[in-house]
Amino acid sequence: MNKTVPVESASTLIDEKIKQLGDWRGKTLAKVRAIIHEADPEILEEWKWRGTPVFSHNGIVCTGETYKNIVKLTFAKGAALRDPSGLFNSSLDGNVRRAIDIHEDDKLDDAALKNLIRAAIALNLNTKAKSKPKPRQASTNQPG
Repeated sequence: MNKTVPVESASTLIDEKIKQLGDWRGKTLAKVRAIIHEADPEILEEWKWRGTPVFSHNGIVCTGETYKNIVKLTFAKGAALRDPSGLFNSSLDGNVRRAIDIHEDDKLDDAALKNLIRAAIALNLNTKAKSKPKPRQASTNQPG
């Protein structure tokens, strides 16, 4: 069951996750989170799939997953995004998602990440605008 936690709770849960990690992964997740908010102050934080931080704006922008050796940012529609800086380094084979695996000593290009986040938001906004149903025209055919 996909249950979304209320925004206030989600932000608190993300804070707690960062604190609980207590190592480079927590610091990296906190830094990435700050960059995401700098790129879009209106970003919505969610907590889905039993403990995954999700950042959304008119749809999922990216998730912030933590594993033993990496912090992974998975962009829901990453395959449709231009990545001129070459940040995507994981999940490159798929038709939809792309990811950035961040290792302990990796240096992140903050400006390039902000651009990628903004592009993902623009794609979400454009996709939502295109998918709105058009009002039906009244039929001019009169019976008779």
